Amino acid sequence: MDVDAPTPLLGGLTPVQFMRRHWQKKPLLVRQAMPRVRPPLGRLELFDLVGRDDVESRLVVRDGRRWSVHHGPLARRMLPPLSRPGWTLLVQGLDLHVDAAHEMLGRFRFVPDARLDDLMMSWAGDGGGVGPHLDAYDVFLLQVHGRRRWRVGRVDDTRCKPGLPLKILRRFEPEFDWLLEPGDLLYLPPLWGHDGVAVGECMTCSIGFRAPSAGELAGDLLGRLADSAGDGTERRYRDAAEAATTAPARIPPTLLTFAGREVQRAVASRGALARCLGEALTEPKPQVWFTPSPRASIGRGVVLDRRTRMMYDPLHLFVNGEAFVVAGGDAGLLRRLADHRALDAAGCRRLGADARRALRAWIEAGWLHPKEVP
Repeated sequence: MDVDAPTPLLGGLTPVQFMRRHWQKKPLLVRQAMPRVRPPLGRLELFDLVGRDDVESRLVVRDGRRWSVHHGPLARRMLPPLSRPGWTLLVQGLDLHVDAAHEMLGRFRFVPDARLDDLMMSWAGDGGGVGPHLDAYDVFLLQVHGRRRWRVGRVDDTRCKPGLPLKILRRFEPEFDWLLEPGDLLYLPPLWGHDGVAVGECMTCSIGFRAPSAGELAGDLLGRLADSAGDGTERRYRDAAEAATTAPARIPPTLLTFAGREVQRAVASRGALARCLGEALTEPKPQVWFTPSPRASIGRGVVLDRRTRMMYDPLHLFVNGEAFVVAGGDAGLLRRLADHRALDAAGCRRLGADARRALRAWIEAGWLHPKEVP
């Protein structure tokens, strides 16, 4: 992707300009960002998909002031009739299941993969929506069928209405009111209030981004660091110089010193924090599993499975939660595979024997596939 080239997706801005002017700063409405856009999946196929155990879905129904939420899997008989207004079906991670959704998500890879999360698609009948709310992450809202009215604005009062199964803002005073047609795109930074209501039947694709909280990220990384902290020796706390105490409930300062030293040792271990971060960022979601396949030739090149998460840093290559140390020419070629999600036949031929063995093992695990003959 040429990040210095203007693109209709961003209203004629280059990705560099968009990131500087709008990313996490202010909304952007782009009319006809994707002309002649088609939904990644039709209505009937979407209704069938939500019946699967490996698909994350929700049914949101509004009846006057009452709201109800039902989590999937959702059998077809559980969905309201099409003629009933005010209901919405949301399918998270559609890119994991549908190639067209995966390709649509790839249009936004001018943002690092470490931040790019998934593509959610919603189907809504007339009046359907989830109420005015906030997201803690950036989002692109792409209208792919029908029309949806979006009311957008900054929020001073972040309190939500009590007693509801959804986080609906207690007070919301929009600054903008836009009607989106198929092909229109709306970008919203984190914590901008928005309320989307379907005007007739409509489908909307939401491109969402990861924004882990400090506590979530620290907890995950510290757990991984603890699991990998062993260096062949098991250090235990020793206090041979400890004197008899008259305050048995007091925590010994030497124990606190020991604990702090071990935490620092785990974090300071060369590459440990970077390795744990890469493993965490590429860990597949709980509902994702891969289908093993027979080992095959890589002679025509390889492509990553749409569910595979692959990233790298200066020391490591990360694939689906596993870390590998690579160097030399293999490192450059495997990084190309991560960036382009494919490696051609010439690139595969230039790989060393260990890297070629790794690719074949990943094919066997279902993480990537041989390129098909045109």
